[in-house]
Amino acid sequence: MAKVKEAELETLIPAFYARVRSDDLIGPVFEQGVSDWNIHLGKLVDFWSSVMLTSGRYKGNPVASHLKHKDVLTPDMFDRWLALWTEVTGELLRPETAAQLQDKADRIAESLKLALWFRLPAGSPAPLTRQQPTPASPALPQTAGTPAAQE
Repeated sequence: MAKVKEAELETLIPAFYARVRSDDLIGPVFEQGVSDWNIHLGKLVDFWSSVMLTSGRYKGNPVASHLKHKDVLTPDMFDRWLALWTEVTGELLRPETAAQLQDKADRIAESLKLALWFRLPAGSPAPLTRQQPTPASPALPQTAGTPAAQE
């Protein structure tokens, strides 16, 4: 399996976001939401490096970042972002590497869409919660003939 290289990410991310910025549907959202493109592109290289190469460089919160723009985002915008991502990764990367990045982006986009818009219908049962383990019962006295008593 061919891993994406750091240098490929450093080329891919600016090229991809140049395409995003010129897109009629999602470009305006990015232009309004990003005040410093150099800083933003650096964060995005760090994000993809962390996701694909486990570098650990990205320290942000993608859900919180997207929630700030929930009032202007739509699911169609995520679909458009993914279509552009597929185009640009397909143009700039080896097919196997492009497919890995496309698959990861699909899963991330689905998670973000769920975080932004999924809500249980009214009247649905409460979500399951993890039950706390019950305290252990006091030890029973060992009697002759039980395995613990024979040790």
